[in-house]
Amino acid sequence: MRYLITGTAGFIGFHLAKRLLDDGHFVTGFDGMTPYYDIRLKERRHAILARSNGFKPVIGMLEDKASLEKAAEIGEPDIIVHLAAQAGVRYSLENPKAYVDSNLIGSWNILELAKTVGAKHLLLASTSSIYGASDKIPFAETDRADEPMTLYAATKKSAELMAHSYAHLYRIPTTAFRFFTVYGPWGRPDMALFRFVDSILNNRPIEIYGEGRMSRDFTYIDDLVEGIVRLIRVVPAEENRVEEIDTLSRHAPFRIVNVGGGQPMELMRFVETVEAAIGRPAIRTMLPMQQGDVPRTFAAPDLLTALTGFRPAISVEEGVKRFVEWYRAEMPPV
Repeated sequence: MRYLITGTAGFIGFHLAKRLLDDGHFVTGFDGMTPYYDIRLKERRHAILARSNGFKPVIGMLEDKASLEKAAEIGEPDIIVHLAAQAGVRYSLENPKAYVDSNLIGSWNILELAKTVGAKHLLLASTSSIYGASDKIPFAETDRADEPMTLYAATKKSAELMAHSYAHLYRIPTTAFRFFTVYGPWGRPDMALFRFVDSILNNRPIEIYGEGRMSRDFTYIDDLVEGIVRLIRVVPAEENRVEEIDTLSRHAPFRIVNVGGGQPMELMRFVETVEAAIGRPAIRTMLPMQQGDVPRTFAAPDLLTALTGFRPAISVEEGVKRFVEWYRAEMPPV
């Protein structure tokens, strides 16, 4: 199969592209190489992908429709996986325009591209942030999710809605998957695990927000990629509808699926897990919850399991251990 994946220099896009290349597929990778974090890490990810003859990179911004069209012309994709976005809950308070440009205009460009090339399946990344501060747990895809706490969440919800309209109007089979705190090797430096490990190993204090009274449904990257790969094969259609829990639209070949394990961990236990993996205690700085943060995330993975037979299962203890090993081997000392 031939894939166009946006965000291949990013954390999740890199891992998905590598998996598909290893499985013998052809991947055209599209990335803007934005300086949201150290671009050298993005370049290293792309360099690894470039070792495969099946990988073709295109550098461009999602807002640049011509660049996307060039990528499609080069790759002639059967499947489009849209992972690129302006990420980060807190950064949306500092630079909201970046979210409008990338997550709204950029996602609309992807929808137009999928229509033009006649994609057999369009998959796009969404987020558990869409559920906001919901008191109903676990978060199920059928729950109402109309009260975003940040512009980031609002743009991702908007992208889902736009995708449904295109699926209806142009019969583009579309799956939106909602991620839950993804972590692992080659992860983003702004994420908690990367910051904690970096700070502990370099004898700097770690900042623990919400006084440690938050919890997150952590998803190890290999589990996430496995879930995506399996969902690629499940093109939304009536013949695979799962009664009662399905989000398959009655009006379009469109579905929303959580990709998470449904086993949230309290933040303080997560910190202790990181300390155990490193073998030394952290210097802890306790801080109040930041604006836009939510107290918990908790995935209901039942639809994912019903559709694919898969449920994320790599424990946080094992996942953190693997990340620490990677960090020690790959990240240069400060």
